This record gives sequence, C-alpha cells and structure tokens, in this order.
Amino acid sequence: MSKQPFFSVIIPTFNRCRFLKKAVDSVLPQTFEKFELIIIDDGSTDRTDSLISSYNDKRITYIYQQNQGVANARNKGLELAKGKFIAFLDSDDWWDKEKLKKTLGYIKKYPNISIFHTEEVWFKKGKLLNQKKKHEKPTGFVYIKALPLCCISISTAVIKKDVFKLVGAFDESMEACEDYDFWLRATSQYEVKLIPEELTLKDGGRPDQLSSSVWGLDRFRIQALEKILRSGKLSKKYHEVTLKELRKKCKIFALGAEKRGKSEEVDLYKSLPKKIF
Repeated sequence: MSKQPFFSVIIPTFNRCRFLKKAVDSVLPQTFEKFELIIIDDGSTDRTDSLISSYNDKRITYIYQQNQGVANARNKGLELAKGKFIAFLDSDDWWDKEKLKKTLGYIKKYPNISIFHTEEVWFKKGKLLNQKKKHEKPTGFVYIKALPLCCISISTAVIKKDVFKLVGAFDESMEACEDYDFWLRATSQYEVKLIPEELTLKDGGRPDQLSSSVWGLDRFRIQALEKILRSGKLSKKYHEVTLKELRKKCKIFALGAEKRGKSEEVDLYKSLPKKIF
C-alpha cells in the first residue's frame, strides 16, 4: 500500500471488545485495499487493547485515550486521518467486503459529490428487523429530510475530508445526537448521494447503546436545531422549515415535561422558539 491511503476508516470504541472484532474483521479484507484503519479507544477497560494487539496489519493505528465521549473520539480520528475520504464505522456495526470498492466507483462516477452513504441491514438482538418508511434513505439535497430525525447512519457514510473544514467536526459538548447535529450542518451545505446497496449492517436493541441509555434524546436534537438557527448559515427557506421543526419538537418535549411535573423545563421549551427569529 502507498503511504497515502485513499480512505481513512475511523472506529471509535468504548468497552465493545466483544463486538469490535467483527467490525475490524469486516474492514481488513475489503476488496479495495488502499485504506488506513484508525481505532480510537475511548477509555476501554475490557481488554480492547489485547484484541487489537493480536492483529499484525500495518494499516491499523490504535490510540488509547481517557474517556471523553464518541464525538471526541471521532474528532481525534479525523485529526490523524491521511485519506481523502473518511469512512466511519461504529464498533458494533460491520460492512460488506465490497463497501469501499463500490463506494469508490460512485466517487469516480460523481466527482462533484462529497458525501455518500449506503443502504443498511438492521438486526435486533440477532433477528432481521424491517425498517419503517420514515427510515428510508434519502439522496440529493436532503436537509429537510434530516430535520425530523437522523436520516443518515454514520456507519454507512463516506465523507470527503474537506467537508469538515467547511462545516466543522462533531460537537463534543453534546451528550447524544452529535451525528444529528453534524448532518444538519453538512446537508445544509452539501448534496448527498445514496449508494442503493445494503453494504452496512448493524445489530441494535441493546441497553449499552447510547440511544437506549440516554433519556430524552429530543433535548439534544432541539439543541442542534437552535444552534444551526443561530448560526446565520441557513437560507431563508431552510431557516423557516428548521424553526417549524424546532417549534414542533419543543411543543412535544414541553408536554412530556408537564406530565412529569418539570415546570422549569415546560417554561424553557415553550419559550425557546420565541427567542429565535
């Protein structure tokens, strides 16, 4: 392999040793070999280091750090990345062996596109899970579709490194939904191309996953919506639809807070949209 990889594959991980091997073993035999694999161990205590030391592959860079969260771990990977395109893979997901080769074909076919993603197969506790219509993968200028929920799975995505220079990296202040926040910034500026093949696989429904362990995820989506509304970088059309989505999410969240007797949160989320013009 030449010193300059085309893809930088970034895997952040924290105490996922029992899943990480499957992720790594889906990257190393990729049929397109010009890549580097950067594994950021965010403070694991489960012998993740021993697992990675069992590999003898010069394409692997393994970094251990004290626990700082997944956004920080991804950003550390970005700092180290030498590739022209960044491919993220969560440590409990895995790829088809043709993932990078087929993505490269689309990169060559659509040289003006900077963000690509694939279809994916979902499993829940090992059983195939049918996806709902709201999870249908978008293509083109998808910002409006990115507002209700995170419409692009990070493990499916391949992003030109230059994108991060324009829209920024992952927000390390966010406890959750840092990917939703990133996709708002990225899709507001860039067109997205869907590769209509199931090249990414994931197994969910476990209590150790962030989406299962953090209460009230819409708090963080509201935070991301407020942030991009205040950024001054949205077109008039995008600003209007974003403010509408913020009002919707705040109303729903305030109703939930009211049921729980959280009067301060009720006042906060009812008044928030009125503070943004």
